[in-house]
Amino acid sequence: MSFAGDWTDATHVLPAGSAGGLKGLLDRLEEVIDAENAALRSRDAIDLVETNRRKSRSLLELSRAARSLQASPDHAIRNQLQRVRVKLQQNYDLLGLYLAAAQEVTDILGDALRDAESDGTYSAALGSGHGSR
Repeated sequence: MSFAGDWTDATHVLPAGSAGGLKGLLDRLEEVIDAENAALRSRDAIDLVETNRRKSRSLLELSRAARSLQASPDHAIRNQLQRVRVKLQQNYDLLGLYLAAAQEVTDILGDALRDAESDGTYSAALGSGHGSR
C-alpha cells in the first residue's frame, strides 16, 4: 500500500491554528484510514506497523492543532471531524475482525500442535504433555 506524500517531510506541517492547517491534517488522516480500511476489506497485504505509525502521528498532530485553535472550527471542519470519527469507528471494527481472525488461526494452530505432540497419555491440563520415562 502506498500513501501520497512523505510524512516525515516538514512541508506537510501547516500552521496548526489555521483552518487550512486543520483541514490538511484531517485530509491526511482520512487518507491513511481510508487506505487501511480498503486493504482490510479486500484482504490485501498491509504494513500494520507503518499504518499505525502514520495514524498515530496524524492523531498527535490533530490533537496539537485542536489545542491551538483560536476559535471554534467552522461547519466544514466539524463535518470533516464527524466523517473522520465514523471512519475511525469503521477502522476499529475492521481491526477487531482482523485480530479475532488472527486469534482463531492461532488457536487452531496451537490445538493442532498439541494434538500432534500428544500420544494421548497426558492432557494439556496436567502438564506439558511430556512425561518422564
